[in-house]
Amino acid sequence: MTRQRQRHRHRHGLVIGKFYPLHSGHSHLIREAQRQCERVTVEVLGASVESIAVQTRAEWVREEHPSVHVVAELDDAPVDFESDSAWDAHVAVIAGLLDEPVDAVFTCDPYGEELARRLGAEWVQVDAGRVRNPVSGTAIRADLAGHWSELAPSVRASLAARVVVLGAESTGSTTLAVALADHLGTLWVPEYGREWSVAREGGLTAPWRSDEFDLITDRQVALEERALRRVPTPLLVCDTDVLATALWHERYVGSPAPRLMARAAAHTPDLYVLTGDEIPFVQDGLRDGEAIRHDMQQRFRDVLAAQVVPWLEVRGSVTERLTASVPAIRAAMARRFTFAAPLEGRPHDEQVALARHAAQSSDAHPHH
Repeated sequence: MTRQRQRHRHRHGLVIGKFYPLHSGHSHLIREAQRQCERVTVEVLGASVESIAVQTRAEWVREEHPSVHVVAELDDAPVDFESDSAWDAHVAVIAGLLDEPVDAVFTCDPYGEELARRLGAEWVQVDAGRVRNPVSGTAIRADLAGHWSELAPSVRASLAARVVVLGAESTGSTTLAVALADHLGTLWVPEYGREWSVAREGGLTAPWRSDEFDLITDRQVALEERALRRVPTPLLVCDTDVLATALWHERYVGSPAPRLMARAAAHTPDLYVLTGDEIPFVQDGLRDGEAIRHDMQQRFRDVLAAQVVPWLEVRGSVTERLTASVPAIRAAMARRFTFAAPLEGRPHDEQVALARHAAQSSDAHPHH
């Protein structure tokens, strides 16, 4: 223990940031604080006008840096480094989140000097001028795909868009999913239900139980979650999803599954691509047959039309389907990757109005 203490210059270090989103520069700062301190607290401070919840950002930091103490809070005070009252408001939030005093404050930017002084701590500037890690949240929000490699797996999993290709049997959904992933330079997730159809006791001939579709759903979502952490670009293509599984429950069990529909509503993608049923039916040994294909296709259309996620139906050759799908996918990605401007990027009058509104809300809901 004595040797451990001798290696550390400081007892308790502080790192603050928006982490909007968490990137490699943030992680370098946190690791440097860990190297120099016995204990590190990371404070995630976001504003209510920003489009990623502070608790989501805090979970990113916890997953990437499990040995630091992470706390999160909204801080809607105006950002004005020349204003004592603004400093007082921010420091009140920062100090209020600490469970014990800090003796070192780690930042890249010069504001850390004044913050450390107000906390009675030493300022440690890391990577001044961002020479070693020339990346910023501003640059990432402006071009997420261009900075994708700077993001931790947990951040990628949260920010990547999901596109689901689905359709009735023998409509070419798997073929299109593979083609889309190849064309867009990303990964695709296969349909777990097909694997389960072969592996299940009794194979295709045994009657289906309702609970099997819960298992299929769990494993399908798990496959997605693993793939989302590995995608080389902010997009994952999925060959089916929870909504499709719920419709196949109707087909094979003979009754709706409200619990699966509820899970589908809570796990929506950014776009659905429905593959058309105009192509010839091909029996691969796992399919019911052409007799029900058109009815199932219509059921898919009706359900997709009744839900909130954008969707389109594509027809023709693989090339024609690809050509029709890609613009819709790019539009869905653009919608997802639109970040609200951070507090400090807004006009001062807007910041003051926001702070006033936040204070009034706090007074009206003192126990919130």
